[in-house]
Amino acid sequence: MINDYMFTSESVTEGHPDKLCDQISDAVVDHFLSLDPNSMVRCESAVSGAIIFIAARFASTITADFSLLTRKVIKRIGYDQPDFNAENCSILTAPRALAIDENHRFDERSLTDAQIDKIPSRNQVTVFGFAVDESPVLMPLPIYLANRLTQKLAEARKTALLPYLMPDSKVQVGVAYKDKVPCRIHSITLEVHTRHPNKPGTQSLKQDFMETIVQPVFKNLKVRPDEKTMVNTNPNGPYLAGPSHHSGLTGRKIAVDTYGEYARHSGKALSGKDPLRVDRTGAYAARYAAKNIVAAGLAKTCEVMVSYATGIALPVSLIVNTFGSGVKSDQELTEIVRDRFEFRPAGILKAFQLRHLPARHPDGFFQRLSAYGHFGREDLGLPWEMTDMADQL
Repeated sequence: MINDYMFTSESVTEGHPDKLCDQISDAVVDHFLSLDPNSMVRCESAVSGAIIFIAARFASTITADFSLLTRKVIKRIGYDQPDFNAENCSILTAPRALAIDENHRFDERSLTDAQIDKIPSRNQVTVFGFAVDESPVLMPLPIYLANRLTQKLAEARKTALLPYLMPDSKVQVGVAYKDKVPCRIHSITLEVHTRHPNKPGTQSLKQDFMETIVQPVFKNLKVRPDEKTMVNTNPNGPYLAGPSHHSGLTGRKIAVDTYGEYARHSGKALSGKDPLRVDRTGAYAARYAAKNIVAAGLAKTCEVMVSYATGIALPVSLIVNTFGSGVKSDQELTEIVRDRFEFRPAGILKAFQLRHLPARHPDGFFQRLSAYGHFGREDLGLPWEMTDMADQL
């Protein structure tokens, strides 16, 4: 691999149509798990114009008012325009209640190791966890910055610091690397939907963006924009966004959810699934292992690959790759990760308490992950973002 290069990553705010759908799907997951932690839930959402379609399959002791859940998400995000709002949008639902499978209905908190071994993966998937020492939360710097900037945009909108902002915005950050180390900010591109297409003007928008968003985000970081950094605001003119202009679908922003394409991901959607699905929770477990390897100083960069086969509890493959940055061989680190970390489906549930977290967060747990990334979050106290294994390693 070349040593000097520029890498870009994109993030979007929670009003982006794809992210709206992710949040609706995870609001459904939160609802079922908060009232029945043993629920099996799969939920896909789509939006176009003022029409939202929800397809949900579930096996649970409860049911859901899908329209009500959807309208709450739309209202929370802040869509209140005549062409799209929580009160007037049309919601089509296709719910399907499935027979309850008693094999799903266990309390993982009291399972023995032998019992965990008997609960297999229900699907086949290869997941990836990644960590690198480029940012405070051990995430690739481009996606870390892009997510922080979009979070700051949302905050400025909700607090009326920038009252002209609409819920849908996009940010792309380009980071220049020298000898594989971030050395400067190459570019920042902002596309924001404003209440009036030509207000504020491009220069005023750029000034507001730099003063209100960029400067606070970069304040305590070593790598910052300089006089050569290209900053573009709505470079193609007024940005027309939101469901009125673009359709959305659950699981279509996987790079934003994971590592900004800087590292591999499974290609599977993370949202809209209960935690017994290893394509979701296996990715969390793999990130936990990779982050602790880097936090322990055993590598500067770490990827953990975990492959599952249907009907088997233990992963059929587990590989650690440190890209030559490890203080031990990748083979040694693979054995350490296999011995020290939990990757069995029920074991992950027990370690992270995933099916019980929605009940502890009345405002929603999984739906809060559905915008600004499932990894590298400093604001949610996520169990897979802890580095409590670093000292042991």
